[in-house]
Amino acid sequence: MIVRIQEVLSKGVPIPLHATLDVADLMKGRRDVLETGPLAVRLEATPEARVVRVAGEMSIDAVFACSRCLESTAVHVDVPFSERFKVAVPESVVPVDEDVILVEEDKFDLVPYLEESLLLHLPFVPLCSEDCKGLCPECGANRNETSCGCSGERIDPRMAALKDLFKD
Repeated sequence: MIVRIQEVLSKGVPIPLHATLDVADLMKGRRDVLETGPLAVRLEATPEARVVRVAGEMSIDAVFACSRCLESTAVHVDVPFSERFKVAVPESVVPVDEDVILVEEDKFDLVPYLEESLLLHLPFVPLCSEDCKGLCPECGANRNETSCGCSGERIDPRMAALKDLFKD
């Protein structure tokens, strides 16, 4: 998605930016993402005094592995997006407190910024449900489906020798 700054500034009205992006290559390195759908992008480029503000929303449907039981779980993620872009002029100085992304040319590719925002909004610990019981650490059984006979007693291996000290 190429955005031309001067074109947006000269029109003086918001320009809609709608697209569907394939993010399968972006998710290849993530083991918790089992599959993804396309990223639906609905943005507007709005002129603001030599700055172009790109804002809107993205959404994606993905299938994650639950962090507790490893079962697949479908998740719909809505990602808000808002960034401001400006052409970098060598003699101008941008104030430090101004939150503007400087671009070298009049045009720039918006996709890397969209991908970064998507990665930041994906669930860090995806769960199939809030009350997921997870896997048994001893036998590996899914505690949501069956109750295993393993004892829930955990003994610190450093203190295991002391356990037999008080047996009578």
